[in-house]
Amino acid sequence: MAKNNGKPQPTADSYENMMARVGMQTPNQHSASTYRPNWTSRNRTLIENAYRSSWIIGAAVDSVADDMTRKGFRITSEIDPKARGVLESLFDELELWENLNNIIKWSRLYGGALGLILIEGQAPFTPLRPETIGKGRFRGILPLDRWQVEPDLNRRIKEIGKDLGKPEFYQVSSTGRGIPAWRIHHSRLIRFDGVTLPYQQAQTENEWGMSIVERIFDRLTAFDSATTGAAQLVYKAHLRTYSVDKLREIIAMGGARLDALLKHMDMIRQFQSNEGMTLMDKTDVFETHQYSFSGLNNVLAQFAEQISGAVGIPLVRLFGQSPQGFSTGDADLANYYDNIGTQQERRLRQPIRRLLDVMHRSEFGQPLPEDFTFEFNPLWQMSDLDRSTIAVNTVNALNGALDGGMMNLKAAMNDLREMADVTGIGGSIADEDINNAEDGSPPQLGELGNLLQPTNVEATENTDLNGAQISSMVEIVSSVAAGLLPRDTGIQMLISSYRMAQQEAERIMGSVGNGFIAKEEETAAEGIPSTGKPVSNKSTGDSAGGRRNRKGLLRWFK
Repeated sequence: MAKNNGKPQPTADSYENMMARVGMQTPNQHSASTYRPNWTSRNRTLIENAYRSSWIIGAAVDSVADDMTRKGFRITSEIDPKARGVLESLFDELELWENLNNIIKWSRLYGGALGLILIEGQAPFTPLRPETIGKGRFRGILPLDRWQVEPDLNRRIKEIGKDLGKPEFYQVSSTGRGIPAWRIHHSRLIRFDGVTLPYQQAQTENEWGMSIVERIFDRLTAFDSATTGAAQLVYKAHLRTYSVDKLREIIAMGGARLDALLKHMDMIRQFQSNEGMTLMDKTDVFETHQYSFSGLNNVLAQFAEQISGAVGIPLVRLFGQSPQGFSTGDADLANYYDNIGTQQERRLRQPIRRLLDVMHRSEFGQPLPEDFTFEFNPLWQMSDLDRSTIAVNTVNALNGALDGGMMNLKAAMNDLREMADVTGIGGSIADEDINNAEDGSPPQLGELGNLLQPTNVEATENTDLNGAQISSMVEIVSSVAAGLLPRDTGIQMLISSYRMAQQEAERIMGSVGNGFIAKEEETAAEGIPSTGKPVSNKSTGDSAGGRRNRKGLLRWFK
């Protein structure tokens, strides 16, 4: 509104049609529309009653907090396996995920909440110096909502940084649960705001955020009113009317005629049922009336969609409704999970890193490595087919990198275990298996012999073999064991393909193939008479040696 001589004057900064009375500044009903604050976030009793009584408010508050802390995280940087296990177990032992979940919930419900980092032996009013944390002194975090603490607005953070201008101290104002009336330094707190407000509006909320209930309160009341109205309409779905001749005269006169009429009505209600009958005079008229509620479900669906849009949670997650039509709901959930991932990166990454640093100092007496990184586990659940496809591709990629010499076995096993939550394989690989894996060169020929033969015989020759050569060698031994190749043929293939000595090849073959009878020859001998000399299994020396000249399993013929 512009001012002229102290009188408010309507501004003309939008479309309007004075003749048709269309526009915000024309005399019509729509021009009286405006927005006013409802200050719901300040009414603690109201939002608590809504949280307890309305399942929609409960789901809107809890869903995001539950999803942000549901899958946890995985450490992606190089770290000692023992330290990794200690940090992960400490999250469960101290119920850190549960407490973080409560902090996020109360910040969304009340507009703000704090998490106090509990370190035994240190005064809460002193700044937190991580290097002074003693062995095993970290005791967890304590959730505090905005109504349990009061920020000291007279003491501000003056150090240039991300916390510049924020309150330096917080005073515990609610000691009902046995919490002392501590004056807490901001460095010992993890702070979450609900809906972040601009500066001027934040001043009205004591520099906290806004409750999510405030934005959806009007939509919630509309939805509940429509739902309650629809429930009451059920009582109107089946009406019955009874017409009596000269009813007004009977009521006006009263006496015996009115008593007889009331007795008649009681008798009708007594005997009228699905199997009974209605007794009435010949001149009386009895009728039933039914109402149809077509379109009411569409109205309720529209209100539900408005609530879903207000809280940023899809219907399939907020209301638990199955998608209608050809929609599967996957796209809505994918967008929602992307939003959850964004909130995790913006609001949860730094608090968790602070906790991990405190935990690492408390358990091991040293800070986190400089290159320490972690990633939040994805919320999206893949189908079994997609998971198996990713698992096969992951294993093939690791095998290719291992055979190509681009990574060692230890790194491949570590990567496979890190992807276990996605692929479903590799989760059983223990830290001991990874530590015992070879860091450097691929397996040696002598080591392969020890694997194939139970006896511990020291190899006389160490020839480097890659993964493909080892697989081919195992294939030859397996073929002999399955009766597809004679033992002598298998030994000759090892000698010619890998340029090894006779003794080395026999040691690799072990006792496999003794008493060999070829399956093909055994089957043929049963039904086909012998007409010539049998084929010898000895080599004639006409096959070139070397792996590059071998395309498959060879047979030597005279």
